[in-house]
Amino acid sequence: MQRGSDRLSVHRDDEMKHELQGLLRSGHPTRTEEWHDPEPSADDDPQVAGGPVAPGSTASLATVRLELARILGRSSFPARPRELIGELRRGYAPDALVDSLERLPRSARYANVQELAEALTGGGRQARRGNA
Repeated sequence: MQRGSDRLSVHRDDEMKHELQGLLRSGHPTRTEEWHDPEPSADDDPQVAGGPVAPGSTASLATVRLELARILGRSSFPARPRELIGELRRGYAPDALVDSLERLPRSARYANVQELAEALTGGGRQARRGNA
């Protein structure tokens, strides 16, 4: 039974579905305006866009610092690795980031995100020893 509000007949509806079937299965955007489509990441975007960041040979100091700053606030510092691990776990940090923090010396104390990122990536100054 047809409703009075239908603009198309059943046959025309089936015909339109058949016409659009190729577009829908192609995997390409079906919109005509480009501004609807999401933009790809730029060359200078941080590695965070590609997934979780883990300190290592592929992650740069800036990328690790950005990921740490995203989770840890200024109130987290100064702190020892054990305290920072708790903060990272509460912030749902990637496991690889937490694991790398567990390998740091327990006696070290970090005054800010920069010092922590340098200790994790091995770049620049090392963390201060003892109380700061």
